[in-house]
Amino acid sequence: MHSLVLASCSPRRAALLAKAGFEFESVSPGGAEKFDVVFTLRELTMWNAIRKGVPVAREYPDKIVLAADTLVALDDEIIGKPADFEHAAQILRRLSGRTHEVCSAVFICHFAAARSTTFHEVSRVRFRRLSSATIDNYLAKVNPLDKAGAYAAQDRGPETIAKIEGSFSNVVGLPMEKTIAALAEFGIRSANIFA
Repeated sequence: MHSLVLASCSPRRAALLAKAGFEFESVSPGGAEKFDVVFTLRELTMWNAIRKGVPVAREYPDKIVLAADTLVALDDEIIGKPADFEHAAQILRRLSGRTHEVCSAVFICHFAAARSTTFHEVSRVRFRRLSSATIDNYLAKVNPLDKAGAYAAQDRGPETIAKIEGSFSNVVGLPMEKTIAALAEFGIRSANIFA
């Protein structure tokens, strides 16, 4: 049975995999994420996931490597991670009271077997109306700088989120429903009997 490598430093993706009962090691994928407006939301997340995963897959050819990328889009405009707290507040003001899309793309590769798969998931997230005081209070409790859209669904999510249509884990950063099925195709199964 092959072992799993998560090509990500994201504590949220690691937590989702661990909670689902997977055993894995995390490896930093290195390299900056591409942010190019000529790509659609789905194309850009797919590009970034592959770009993160391929170098790690080459480094660990006998292991199953999983990489992912998550981005937010509002009215087809892609929103990445904020540059600073002021930018984060600006993003949250734009998302306030509106519905946006969250897209995660996943790349799974077994380099030695010359086998890979990619897929994506899109969820729709409706934000509550946020006052300036609510935004300031939220940013005092949550670090937005490593999060697309400047918020965390799993960390004080109800303070900002009114409703999620689709996969919750996708909004966190890894669509577990599709990921569990895809990993099984590569012989990677959860240790949890209920997963």
